[in-house]
Amino acid sequence: MRKLLASALALVMIAALCGYGFWTQQRPEGHYLSDLRIELALNHGVPGEHGNLLGVEPLLYPGDYQNLQRLHRKLAAYLEQARAQGLVNPRTVVVLPEHIGTWLWARGEKSELYQVTQSHEAQQWLELSNPLRYGLAVLGADGDDWRADAHLRMKAEQMAADYQQLFGGLAKEFGVTLVAGSIVLPEPYVKQGVLHTGRGPLFNSSVVFAGDGSLLGQPQRQQYPDSEMRRYVHDGRQHPLQVVQTPAGRLGILVGSDSWYPENHQQLTEQAVQLIANPAFLSGKGSWQAPWRGNRHQDASAGLALQRGEVSEQAAWQRLTEVAGTDISSMSVFMRGQFWEQGSDGQGFARQSGALLAAPPSPGARLLNVWL
Repeated sequence: MRKLLASALALVMIAALCGYGFWTQQRPEGHYLSDLRIELALNHGVPGEHGNLLGVEPLLYPGDYQNLQRLHRKLAAYLEQARAQGLVNPRTVVVLPEHIGTWLWARGEKSELYQVTQSHEAQQWLELSNPLRYGLAVLGADGDDWRADAHLRMKAEQMAADYQQLFGGLAKEFGVTLVAGSIVLPEPYVKQGVLHTGRGPLFNSSVVFAGDGSLLGQPQRQQYPDSEMRRYVHDGRQHPLQVVQTPAGRLGILVGSDSWYPENHQQLTEQAVQLIANPAFLSGKGSWQAPWRGNRHQDASAGLALQRGEVSEQAAWQRLTEVAGTDISSMSVFMRGQFWEQGSDGQGFARQSGALLAAPPSPGARLLNVWL
């Protein structure tokens, strides 16, 4: 009898494991309605032969990342509307916001992940649906927040491939230089025209795609990760800032809060930079007018012209970019939308000839254009 019970129990356990394994492989997709509208919030200057900086502030949600087709449809619709308004040409530099690539970790997951309302619930679905990948990623996790590290590390190779396919494809489709926001990957590098991931720590990096879809330079790693990411994202100061040549001029990238630090602007100036792209992300609804959080975990922040809480986020972001030279044009853009309970804020702006160019605050997706 005991042998019979043991055999029956073993069969039940095997059946349960097989059922769980089968369940983890299922990825049903439902219908998804997406708002493809975008407003031209800023259009400064006169069209000419020197090109333009075109900032895109997309309105994105978890469902947009369920597959690449959805995300491509929305971003391509934005750029198509920009093209219809005469804002896209071979000398256009498109700037997308920080972390637009990081959310690719959510691609191809179970429908429940996109339907829950809390990020911790989404993370639980991610772990339950990928037990082996998650377990292996935990073993190789680095940093203080090993769980956040593992979520990104286990999807890193897929994310890098998706990122290049999507944003390189958009650059080629519209014939523009495209600054693809940023993506958090372990030690990313470009080899023989392909974006690869390593096995080391995570970095928040931006990549530039040329008008033929190819990669320009190496991934630009964020020099000073912000306070919210420092527990699992490493600083990139061992990889100096770089400038790449584009049809519109020499382009440098300052990822997120890197635009606050004068030494970063100085590094780019020494390389004869003409254009600066600043993909940014500001978490929390209504935070644009809230007191500036600064970055108390970075020693370099002690030397900034402003102190935490002294001014609003808006004033800090706009004032700390004043150090860029008057012969440099820059574009700062922020992510819009909401990922589970996590809202975001920020109103993009530009600088040209030392002047601040900002549109009135508005909700929804926005285009910001500056003719060079």
